[in-house]
Amino acid sequence: MTRDLTGKTALITGASSGIGSEFAIALAARGANVVLVARRKDRLDALASEIRDHARVNVVVVRHDLSAANAAAELEGNLRSTRTQIDILINNAGFGTLSRFVNENRYRVRDEIALNVSALVDLTAAFLPGMIARDFGIVVNIASTASFQPVPGMAVYAATKAFVRSFTEAVWGEIESPNVRVFALSPGATESEFFDVAGGKASGTVAPARDVVTTMMRQIDSRRSRPSIIVGSRNRIMAWFSSRLPTAMVVRVAAKMFLPPVK
Repeated sequence: MTRDLTGKTALITGASSGIGSEFAIALAARGANVVLVARRKDRLDALASEIRDHARVNVVVVRHDLSAANAAAELEGNLRSTRTQIDILINNAGFGTLSRFVNENRYRVRDEIALNVSALVDLTAAFLPGMIARDFGIVVNIASTASFQPVPGMAVYAATKAFVRSFTEAVWGEIESPNVRVFALSPGATESEFFDVAGGKASGTVAPARDVVTTMMRQIDSRRSRPSIIVGSRNRIMAWFSSRLPTAMVVRVAAKMFLPPVK
């Protein structure tokens, strides 16, 4: 079954690159209008031009920093002022840092939590009630395979993604209509600017962002709604083991993979 998204409107945060831009392209190809949100307007304008060249949909570009105080509420207010109804919410905006926690910049950590957690929850709270009232909606919250275990060297990032996954799975359990779907999407390392921003490099195989989005689109079309989607068979196996092995063992393995050496 291919879900008809013609005329629906999707709000995509972190749309300027990676998974966010691929979601915008995929949803527009299915006939959905798109609202592209990120900090870099030049990137958003280029993506909007590309989408308009290939799809007859409305494209709105919004330059907005969702890590700022009350940023999600301000975005909601701007959209309501233009009577923009959000039917699909892709909470993709987020970033990580790769460092020992004691060496982290506390203000950057604060922004990381604000963006990865607070903005995501606030936007879900803003638009999910309308979806339920209209009996149609899709929310995709981007978690991570890092959500399945503590990760030394990415302590805050992994914790924020564990929150995202737990929160989203719980909200999934509260939804009674099959026409309103809420997903936690957990990709592994993905082609994006994530590690450039975090200050490190990926360990192991890096999946194309398009493949991540293709996996999620299949789930959107599926007759069966699942609360949590892990991208890739290897990642699913690792998540399974992480939940069953002793925590100390799991943390030590993660430390060997991600913990920067002492300087």
